[in-house]
Amino acid sequence: MPLHPQVAELLVRRAALGFPDNSEVTPTEARANSAAGKNAIPTEQEPVGEISERTIPGPAGDIPVRIYRPSTEGPHSLIMLFHGGGWVVGDLDSEDSTSRGLVNRVNAVLVSVDYRMAPEVRFPCAPEDCYAATVWAVEHAEELGVDASKLAVAGTSAGGNLSAAVSLMARDRGGPNIKHQVLFCPVIDYDFDRASYIENATDYGLTRDNMIWFWEQYLGPNGDGHDPYASPIRAASLAGLADATVISAQYDPLLDEAADYATALKAAGNDVTYTEYPGMTHGFNGSFGLIDAARDACDEASIRILASFAK
Repeated sequence: MPLHPQVAELLVRRAALGFPDNSEVTPTEARANSAAGKNAIPTEQEPVGEISERTIPGPAGDIPVRIYRPSTEGPHSLIMLFHGGGWVVGDLDSEDSTSRGLVNRVNAVLVSVDYRMAPEVRFPCAPEDCYAATVWAVEHAEELGVDASKLAVAGTSAGGNLSAAVSLMARDRGGPNIKHQVLFCPVIDYDFDRASYIENATDYGLTRDNMIWFWEQYLGPNGDGHDPYASPIRAASLAGLADATVISAQYDPLLDEAADYATALKAAGNDVTYTEYPGMTHGFNGSFGLIDAARDACDEASIRILASFAK
């Protein structure tokens, strides 16, 4: 399928903003450009019951979080959300539309985590922050007004990578018991040579060169990109993990690794669904009000989360 017209229009609008490639500026400038781009082309924000911000203790100091609550009576389930941005850019606003959409569809309290980012701190600081935040939320279930036995993790791109990593960490460390992981267009493997990396290397928003730069920032000169908490598909075993919903986009360099991970999770005996959205590009799922398929992806993920909670 060719690029969806809504996607093509959005790519033109983003290109017209004229921001340089992230690799041509400092990480600080890349973050400012990312935020400015999001503000210039805003997405729709579904109303939710309440939004608050606070900090929680982390491995190396306080971690900022944003807590979304539904307008319904509790008790509610719990979703931990980790934003995308190549572990370098992005913040609590990055997946605001997705966060609101999941809250409303799952009837969950959602905790969005502003983990430490590269290159100021490198792997494994981000997944350790996300894991610590998940442990904190479960331990403070009563304060949050949630049923921590109904726990999901979710994220897009690097956030999908962190969701997969936290799911592995929770299994390896004996908890918390995550029931579902939603991986939107996830980064899964430190490998730039799959066919989709070559076929979708340029022209579709996220590029192959972008991903190489993000990984360089994340790992530094001495990082191990094949550590399973960096590349989840490299884990010695993928058995005994949370149910998974893996959602990919046709014109995404990360398409093939998402598909490969879904296949590997399923082969290891996990409950997995995989959907490739035709005509879409990387991160389409966050474009509420701009791309109709964004809500479709959120609907799909929410149905799957609820099914896992009902088991």
